[in-house]
Amino acid sequence: MTKDMTKGSPMKLILGFSIPLFFGFLFQQFYSLVDTVIVGRFLGKESLAAVGATGSINFLIIGFCMGVCSGFSIPVSHKFGAGDHVGLRKYVANCIWLSAGFAAVLTVLTTLLAGQILVWMKTPGDIIDGSYSYIWVIFLGIPVTFLYNLTSGVIRALGDSRTPVIFLVLSSFLNVGLDLFFIICLHAGIQGAALATVISQGVSGACCLLYMMRKFEILRIRKDEWAPDRHMMRVLCGMGVPMGLQYSITAIGSVVLQSATNTLGSDAVAAVTASGRISGFLACPFEALGSTMATYGGQNVGAGRIDRISQGIRSCVALGAGYAVIALFVSIFLGRPLAMLFLDASEKAIIDNVRFLMIFNTVFYFPLALVNIIRFLIQGMGFPTFAILAGVLEMVARALAGFILVPLLGFTGVAMGSPIAWVFADAFLIPAYFHVKKTLGERLSG
Repeated sequence: MTKDMTKGSPMKLILGFSIPLFFGFLFQQFYSLVDTVIVGRFLGKESLAAVGATGSINFLIIGFCMGVCSGFSIPVSHKFGAGDHVGLRKYVANCIWLSAGFAAVLTVLTTLLAGQILVWMKTPGDIIDGSYSYIWVIFLGIPVTFLYNLTSGVIRALGDSRTPVIFLVLSSFLNVGLDLFFIICLHAGIQGAALATVISQGVSGACCLLYMMRKFEILRIRKDEWAPDRHMMRVLCGMGVPMGLQYSITAIGSVVLQSATNTLGSDAVAAVTASGRISGFLACPFEALGSTMATYGGQNVGAGRIDRISQGIRSCVALGAGYAVIALFVSIFLGRPLAMLFLDASEKAIIDNVRFLMIFNTVFYFPLALVNIIRFLIQGMGFPTFAILAGVLEMVARALAGFILVPLLGFTGVAMGSPIAWVFADAFLIPAYFHVKKTLGERLSG
């Protein structure tokens, strides 16, 4: 049920580990896609825009939760790679204590401030009530976000990328049923879509927890191993908080860009929303490759196998480049039909803008592949601070697009925001990778 990534062909290991992860991310995006399609088709473009207006603030907070959990799993992968199962269990126990604390604080703060944040973001008046109804429920579900991401992260750290996907697939079908039930049968509006997402993710998290407790002998925590350990908590926070901040700092730029988009009206917001959901699907392979390299890097650093890092990154970059070409062709030839999943055919201007955004973004998918692969690898190798600095550059790029390009170029300025951010991040991450590799090599040789 575990997989040792310190031995064997890097290409074979990366493919074998990332394919289940890909389906996991695909079905995770399925949550968002189902919400958006049903909202757009059954509740109209105003409700679609209302959900979309929450996207950046959703990423700001939920992304922090996901980043923290990803960071927590890195010391676990190090201990697994080193064969220290007692230390591994102690780290998992301290992960649980910290996650409970983070979840409680974030849930209280975000549910209290949700309305004011939407006002600060200049959310259009015709959709702000719907946006609040949606995001308030999502924030109320922060504890289940921690539950799923922590348990699935620990399972992946042990080399099992398949099991979390199985539970996510099952909960995705549950999400579809709940969406239809809440929106069509109960007439719960977009708040019903948010409830469906939270409940479904809670189910997948509970399933991962039960599986982890019953099937992994090395994760059966003994009574004395439950004691909070200050040193371990510092290590976990040293990994988790920077990764969470990396997501959040990146998201600040997205908030600025979203605020600028909001000034263009609800039609522009609807186009960005639909394009974002489709792009979320198209970018899943890059997320899978990135998460794979975090585990690959973590286990090999734990085992002292720095020589395998270069082999792994070459294989992963080749896979990312090949897929980037495929994604571009999908956007060119299927952009319009995909946009019509969300919108009525009569909304021709919005559909054209969706396709334009998709093509513009996928042209720059190779830089996006590098961002995910290198950033997650560096994090897995134990250098999360570099991820924050890369996130700062992404934030600056998107903020510049929001403050300068959108007022000057309108919707084209919106399209330029993310590609510029990816190029900025790569300009830092590529030399940072070589620095990290050299530093670790010197440590081990010394």
